[in-house]
Amino acid sequence: MISVLLVMLTGILTGFAINRYPLAVKTNDRLISGAIYVLLFLPGISVGLNKAIVQNLDKIGIQALIITVGAIFRKCSVFSGVILTILVPFLVTFILK
Repeated sequence: MISVLLVMLTGILTGFAINRYPLAVKTNDRLISGAIYVLLFLPGISVGLNKAIVQNLDKIGIQALIITVGAIFRKCSVFSGVILTILVPFLVTFILK
């Protein structure tokens, strides 16, 4: 736990030090984007190697899609509430006709 805090503190101090150099900030942004891609890619390899996940991908995929859509709608609940308030009556009248 101490090592995690020390790494975080080192990052904070480094960020404070390089904040004056626009090229360093831009390079840091690119490194962060690259690190995120690597962090997304490596679990993808683990999923691809897991036979149980690959064999049940159709079931898992639908569940993941439902969870993702639900999370998006929950996150945008005000917007989705307005859209659904307008859209649902329109769809109901369109389907019933």
